Amino acid sequence: MSSPIRKVIIPAAGYGTRLLPATKAQPKEMLPIIDKPVIQYVVEEAVAAGITEVIIVTGSAKRPIEDHFDYQHELDHLLAKQGKTAERREMKRIAELANFVYVRQKGPYGNGTPILNCRNLIGDEPFAVLFADDLFVGPRPRLKLLMDVYAQYGDPVLTAIHTDAAGTSRYGIIDGKKMSETVLKVNSIVEKPGPAKAPSHWAAIGGYILTPDIFPILATTKLGQGGELWLVDALFTLAKRRSIYAAIVDKEMTYYDTGSKMGLLKANIELALQRPDMAGEVSRYLKQLVRRRT
Repeated sequence: MSSPIRKVIIPAAGYGTRLLPATKAQPKEMLPIIDKPVIQYVVEEAVAAGITEVIIVTGSAKRPIEDHFDYQHELDHLLAKQGKTAERREMKRIAELANFVYVRQKGPYGNGTPILNCRNLIGDEPFAVLFADDLFVGPRPRLKLLMDVYAQYGDPVLTAIHTDAAGTSRYGIIDGKKMSETVLKVNSIVEKPGPAKAPSHWAAIGGYILTPDIFPILATTKLGQGGELWLVDALFTLAKRRSIYAAIVDKEMTYYDTGSKMGLLKANIELALQRPDMAGEVSRYLKQLVRRRT
C-alpha cells in the first residue's frame, strides 16, 4: 500500500520576467486572479487534495507571500471594528489552510534546485510538487488525480495534458504507452521536439508526485540547459530505474499558465464568469465589448 502524500513543495523563487514590469516589485505568485493571488489557488488545490504541510521555496523580494498566509492581528482588529465578519472569517481561514514552512532557495538556477533544498524536510516520504503559476480548474483538484494514480501504481506521477502541433515546440512531450483513458506509462520526455519529431501530443506540465529516491539523483545531476539544474533531467535518470506514470488531467479540467500575460488574462475572465456574484455583469460587459468592436 502506498504511503499517503502529506507534503507539497511549491517553488516560488523565480523573477517572473514574462510579466514585467508588473513583477518588478511584487512576486508573480501574488498577482491576482480577481480577488485572490495565484498562489492561494495553488495552495487551496493542495489542501483540497489532503495536503497538510505546504513548503514554499522563496527568494529575495518574496516576503509578501509569507505575509499573505500569516495571521495579521491589526487587520483582524480593523475588520472586527468595521463589522466585516465575512472578510474577517476569510482572513482567518487563509492563515489556517495548512502548516506553512518557508525555505530560501540556495544553489543554481533551475526547477530542480528548490526540490533539492527541501530534502531534509521531506525525509523518506513521497511528496507533491506544484508550481505557483500553473492553475488547474475543474470539479476535482488536479493533485487528487495524481494521488489516485500514485495510489494505484506506487511510482512517481507527472501531470499530462493534450497539446496541438504548436505546443510540441513549447512543452516537454511524453513518449509513453496509454494504460487507460487517463493514465500514461512514461518511457521518456522529449524536450520541445517540435511537430516533426514529437513522439505524441501529450505534454508534461508542472505538477508531480515524487518519491524520495529523486533526491540523490538531483544531488548528482549535472547542470543542463542554461547552466541550470533541471528536474526533468533527474527524472530521465529515475525512469531508467523505476516506472513513471502520467495522469492525463485535461479531460475534466482547464489549465491556465498564469505566468504568461494571456494565461493570466484568460484565468481572470473565465473564473469571473464562473462566480455567481460576477458572472452576469461580466457576461454583459463582454457582449457589449464585442458589439462595439464589430
